[in-house]
Amino acid sequence: MITVPHRAVLVLLTAAGVALSAISPGAGAEVLSRADADAMQVKLTRMQEAAESPRAPNAPPLTTSLSESEINAYFEHYGKSFLPPGIAKPRATLLDGGRLIARAIVDLSTVRVGGEGSLFDPLSYLKGTVEVAATGTISGSEGEGVIRFESATVAGISVPKHVAQDLLRFYTRTADRPGGFQFDEPFALPAHVQSVSGVRGSVTVTQ
Repeated sequence: MITVPHRAVLVLLTAAGVALSAISPGAGAEVLSRADADAMQVKLTRMQEAAESPRAPNAPPLTTSLSESEINAYFEHYGKSFLPPGIAKPRATLLDGGRLIARAIVDLSTVRVGGEGSLFDPLSYLKGTVEVAATGTISGSEGEGVIRFESATVAGISVPKHVAQDLLRFYTRTADRPGGFQFDEPFALPAHVQSVSGVRGSVTVTQ
């Protein structure tokens, strides 16, 4: 069973694909195998065990590479155990430099954001289940991570950064961090992770 630390590692270290709810042209046609999902589960378990085990001061860093296919297969086969209510079919496309393109279907009736009800809030005009899209980056060094925003759309309508920020906060809330995460605001990486770096098709996590 996936643990709370596993959720943190997955959401934060795979570029917050669920939180950003980004979109990739042509995504979803790939075959998402159970074998890839299980491989991801093994890696997450290994990372968590490493975080919980004493390590010698001169022990070499533990490096774990998570492939795009493993991440998406994990969403597909294990997602129901940890995805927030109202999110379906998340997919991530990992590009160079830690950039993320992914997609998700979001039920806006489950979202409660700060600007709800305002005439100037784009989400107040949208209801039901829609495709939410965004592009951003995630990076980490010296035990801290940061998420950067580039662009976003909801049901094909371009939305400003503050709307994407509300969605990010909503979908990254935890008991320890009830306000969720902020764009451009450094946060402590979980599971003793020291750095996160991305290249096309994979993300590498160092503990």
